[in-house]
Amino acid sequence: MPSTPQRTLETFPNPEPERDYSIRIRVPEFTCLCPKTGQPDFAELTLEYVPDQLCVELKSLKLYVWSYRDEEAFHEAVTNRILGDLVAVLHPRFMRLTAAFNVRGGIHTTVVAEHRAPGWQPPSPVSLP
Repeated sequence: MPSTPQRTLETFPNPEPERDYSIRIRVPEFTCLCPKTGQPDFAELTLEYVPDQLCVELKSLKLYVWSYRDEEAFHEAVTNRILGDLVAVLHPRFMRLTAAFNVRGGIHTTVVAEHRAPGWQPPSPVSLP
């Protein structure tokens, strides 16, 4: 059965909700359309988050990202929309989305958007000898 793009993000229970740990997901094939020219824009997305009670299911994330292929969006808007959708579903302790767009017209754009849950403080970094 072939897959089709969709905007539904599925989740599963965090297997270690009492622990702060990070999840990093790299999506090297994000595409959307330039709202000025209609030409495709290509980016690599890097999602980093500290889950609370839920984690994102990867196939649903793939289909969600794919759903932007034929949508016109400015880089800043699409990055913040994706972050907002993920935060609304997952309610993470912390989440950062970095969208590194390919060069277009001699300009390389990277957009970084973050969410921090109220009251959450990152653990102190550990420095080993």
